[in-house]
Amino acid sequence: MSGEESTTPELVDPTRKQAEAGNRHDLEAMLGFWAPDGIWGLSPMGLGVYGDRAAIRGFFEDWLGAYEELEFNLEEVLDLGNGVSFAMFMLTGRPDGTSAQVQMRYAGVGIWEQGSLGRATNYTDVDDARAAAERLAESRG
Repeated sequence: MSGEESTTPELVDPTRKQAEAGNRHDLEAMLGFWAPDGIWGLSPMGLGVYGDRAAIRGFFEDWLGAYEELEFNLEEVLDLGNGVSFAMFMLTGRPDGTSAQVQMRYAGVGIWEQGSLGRATNYTDVDDARAAAERLAESRG
């Protein structure tokens, strides 16, 4: 099933639930999807790599704490098979102390193992993310 959407999209539901937890700013629920040694790669966004739940928690705390309002709108989510997910989001927020609204569309590629997110990489270029996810799903097939 390489490179095709899975007929049993088991990764769609946890991806949606993680986005819902982000909208609630529920750190415990957000982190609950990650493997203890999970890696969050934000290098394609210029934000580095976070190598375990503690580092990921610190990033989430700083990120969520910088906004008065922050919403993750999940626009698309696919289970590409072989433990690979693709998700596209529109982030909308208002940084603390401002009336300015910011928006950013981005995509995430996840590698899931035994129900946990072992690695995720976020991209500002949605097409690059989709291509990377499809290649990854195929290579894991």
